[in-house]
Amino acid sequence: MPPALHLLFVINPGSGSAGKTNWDATIGDYFAPLPHTAELFHLTGADADAPALRARVARHRPDRLVAVGGDGTVKLVAELALAAGLPLAVLPAGSANGMARELALPADPVRALDVAVNGREKAVDVLYLNGTDLCLHLSDIGLNAQLVRHAQRRNWHGMLGYARAAFWSLLRRRLLRVRVQSDTEDMERTAFMVVLANARVYGTGAEINPDGDVADGKFEVVLLRRLVGRELLKMFWRFRPFDPAAVEIFSTTAVSLETTRPAAFQVDGEYRGRTTRVEATIRPGALRVLVPAA
Repeated sequence: MPPALHLLFVINPGSGSAGKTNWDATIGDYFAPLPHTAELFHLTGADADAPALRARVARHRPDRLVAVGGDGTVKLVAELALAAGLPLAVLPAGSANGMARELALPADPVRALDVAVNGREKAVDVLYLNGTDLCLHLSDIGLNAQLVRHAQRRNWHGMLGYARAAFWSLLRRRLLRVRVQSDTEDMERTAFMVVLANARVYGTGAEINPDGDVADGKFEVVLLRRLVGRELLKMFWRFRPFDPAAVEIFSTTAVSLETTRPAAFQVDGEYRGRTTRVEATIRPGALRVLVPAA
């Protein structure tokens, strides 16, 4: 019989679907007949969350961490999992669950709990932006980051909130002049946004990097150079292939982006302000995650 596990669940009550699932009760019911221990930690949204969580991990020494929320929650818990050398499981509970999509995690709470307990470990890559900012999924400068900024300032959530913010951002779109330097490329381009893609799809389902793989030891730089309806349809409804004249994609292990004017910048769905420079490097296989066993 496998040894009993101690799992620390980090629950974000403010996540998009938190009102649809009583996670405390669901987790309690699931673990009631099992020999494992389920410990719950509820995020408050305060700056004290991260140090309090680090102290809890150091004191109780769980076997794995479980993020219950959207991509922002996953990023927070992944930072701690990396620091503590622990595997990470994810229960999708946000309005955007991009990393859960990449890992093929079930949306059903009980099936997702099965993966957290009985899944297999998989080593996935992570990016570090400007030296210290962890990116698991997708980061970008330009149009989409402007959308994220507007949605967060207006406190808009879910697909309706995304659509409202997208409409606002499209009305105010501006081209960027950007220099892209990597281990294989040195180019200057104009683009509406530049994506640093460790994964394939945004949490909304928009596919920006069709051939991306979170475990291939590299990431993609995606430049949206023209904003035409056909390419937007391909992004949001996954039609392919892209028109090379509108979207340019190349793979790398490190890149430096420099824009001629400050542009909106977001990391895994969190707005970071305006910047003129972003540097990204990859750490292959740095994070262990639980995925379905099959």
